[in-house]
Amino acid sequence: MIVLTANYQCKAGMGDTVEQALKEMILLVKEEKGCINYLVNRSKDDPDSFLLFEQYEDEQALADHSETLYFKRIVLDTIVPLLEKRERTFYTPVTNPS
Repeated sequence: MIVLTANYQCKAGMGDTVEQALKEMILLVKEEKGCINYLVNRSKDDPDSFLLFEQYEDEQALADHSETLYFKRIVLDTIVPLLEKRERTFYTPVTNPS
């Protein structure tokens, strides 16, 4: 499994537009093979700040996600131009030894 967190800091006042785009992503991603979780969170203190938490079965599933036409259209073409900053961090889960 691979985990990705993404922090989006929108340009001032763009939070509502980004939220609408992310709502569309949520609908599309839930049908995606290999995606375990796709959680979008909006800051209570800063309406232009978002935290995404994504879990995929493996690195290939994440790579496949990044190659979908809707990812390119929604995230790369719509959301990214509305951001001041986009930070992504990748993790592997820590599990109990058997």
